[in-house]
Amino acid sequence: MSTATQLIHSIPVDPLTGAVSVPIYQTSTFVQEAPGVNKGYDYARSGNPTRATLEQLIAQLEKGAVGAAFSSGLAAIDAVVKLLQSGDEILAVDDIYGGAFRLFTNIYEKFGISVNYVDTSAVENVFNAITPKTKLIWLETPTNPTLKISDIEAIARVAKAHNCLLCVDNTFASPVLQQPIALGADLVIHSATKYLGGHSDLIAGVVVTKEKELGEKIKYIQNACGAILAPFDSWLVIRGIETLHLRVKQHCASALTIAAFLENHPAVDKVFYPGLKSHPNHITAKKQAKGFGGIVSFTLKNDTEEAAIEFVTQTKLFKLAESLGGIKSLVSHPANMTHKSIPAEKRKAAGVADSLIRLSVGLEDAEDLVVDLEQALEKTSAGKKENILTRS
Repeated sequence: MSTATQLIHSIPVDPLTGAVSVPIYQTSTFVQEAPGVNKGYDYARSGNPTRATLEQLIAQLEKGAVGAAFSSGLAAIDAVVKLLQSGDEILAVDDIYGGAFRLFTNIYEKFGISVNYVDTSAVENVFNAITPKTKLIWLETPTNPTLKISDIEAIARVAKAHNCLLCVDNTFASPVLQQPIALGADLVIHSATKYLGGHSDLIAGVVVTKEKELGEKIKYIQNACGAILAPFDSWLVIRGIETLHLRVKQHCASALTIAAFLENHPAVDKVFYPGLKSHPNHITAKKQAKGFGGIVSFTLKNDTEEAAIEFVTQTKLFKLAESLGGIKSLVSHPANMTHKSIPAEKRKAAGVADSLIRLSVGLEDAEDLVVDLEQALEKTSAGKKENILTRS
């Protein structure tokens, strides 16, 4: 049986009514038969049947033991960091999501948790950076927004040898393409706002653990801190997961078409997409994932912030907005949007240039999206200059 078929039929039919859609249990509390005697639920912060279905589903998708659903991707990240204590160190990927950087650096460092940012696309960098204080290795692969790829299996071996937890942010790949727990990771997190939900209509996060004991710690933090996902939003993520395989397949196909177009455009300097053979980590990506995702980033030959802003305000189908992973294509300028919280010198050192543009390729026809990008490039000063040079 294919994974897509298995996924669809793993979403349970309601045993009480036969409803094929998971019921939304919109309740804050549950009647008890006697004090402490209930049908598995007592208060909705501690557990809700709709949320529980989602948590079981995402654990199954990621081949983990326990899933936990949170009110945002950052709330999911926050729960993982709370496994640590003062004096511990996080070894994190340098090209990191701006919200994670803000949480790690501006919130947790003042509580005595230090963070060391390294280029994890080279395993030796991870090995050389580990100290006795390192308790958590934090990966994004692909990274946001330069799409670096880290070898999960190799880094998992390093983490195990040094008694560190390995957590992988699997948002960009989704469990359809990549399953970090099967490659040795201890925890996986997602911003379920993105591909899992898939329709740009909710905010959510999930954590999946490899072992039950670690999962129980995450569930304790979930209940104690209270950043739980509401029943209706849980249902929205379940609905999104039902079409995840089909959506991701199309995202990948269209993204590859767009990456190839950009790679050959005279106004474009560099294209960042793991599916291109020119990507420095293409072989690693091909080894550990079943596809290369729906995100494409690129820089302009006119390597200025002004040129990038000029471009992102000229697209018509690609809407200028935060976020990614939805059915509609989005464009963003990370230096001024998703990664603005990271100091400029750190951004640039990680490869996030001022002219870097990130595309979230949606489900529109790929050729229509190419036409949109082409007209936007032609309207920018960089595109006009290159067109004059190529025609003369």
